[in-house]
Amino acid sequence: MSTKYETRYASSPQAVKKYDTQELRDEFLIPDLMQGDNIKWVYTHYDRYMAGGAMPIAEALSLETIDPLKSEFFLERREMGIINAGGAGTVIADGEEFAMAHKDALYLGKGVKDVVFKSDDSNKPAKFYMNSAPAHTAYPTKHVAKVDANKIELGSLETANHRTVSQMIIGGIVTTCQLQMGMTELKTGSVWNTMPAHVHDRRMEIYYYLDIMDEQAVCHFMGQPQETRHIWMQNHEAVISPPWSIHSGSGTSNYTFIWGMAGENLDYGDMDVAKITDLR
Repeated sequence: MSTKYETRYASSPQAVKKYDTQELRDEFLIPDLMQGDNIKWVYTHYDRYMAGGAMPIAEALSLETIDPLKSEFFLERREMGIINAGGAGTVIADGEEFAMAHKDALYLGKGVKDVVFKSDDSNKPAKFYMNSAPAHTAYPTKHVAKVDANKIELGSLETANHRTVSQMIIGGIVTTCQLQMGMTELKTGSVWNTMPAHVHDRRMEIYYYLDIMDEQAVCHFMGQPQETRHIWMQNHEAVISPPWSIHSGSGTSNYTFIWGMAGENLDYGDMDVAKITDLR
């Protein structure tokens, strides 16, 4: 196995206004997180947030620290959330095994030293999508099965955004320092997510899209409400959303996305809504 990483620096909204399509994709799109028998990380300078993927096939994968962290082990000063976007697998954290079914979540607190990822079936490998943020306190490890998530029904078929939000790593379910994670699943016939669009200047966010059918795609919208841009997304790709940016999307079919965020507060409802008719 190998651990790969890259760094993404913060961009101002003034700079992004001038980006062409390729510059926008280079800055915010994360196209290759799931690599067989490898761990891949993107270290962002938005709240020092990290997004990663671990896809064990022929061998188990061990979580290793990377140079930008300047730490003895990865979670020395960090917390982590994991959601399995693939086949059944297992995460072993300091010797304790957690069975991870498809779309199950796991929270690992600051101080967990040894983390190993395994797939139950190499023909249907697990795809462990990971988010990590700096942590000041050690909170207990906790497994959250999809059925145990806090579920919220939003939208309607008439407005093409009927969806189920599953809050998984969030206050009331898991105690964290600043990390929050969950997923949103769109119903058949619905394609719009996160409408009305909003920004939350106190938190940044990353979206990871999955369940996109073959030959289909999602158009992810970002930017200031009066200066929106778009990025076309494929299955198992992620996109960085700065705190000054909206984060919304529309697909050519229904799909799922995993959301993860961190920043100044843990208030899930803290957002500044932009009226749909005000978007530009």
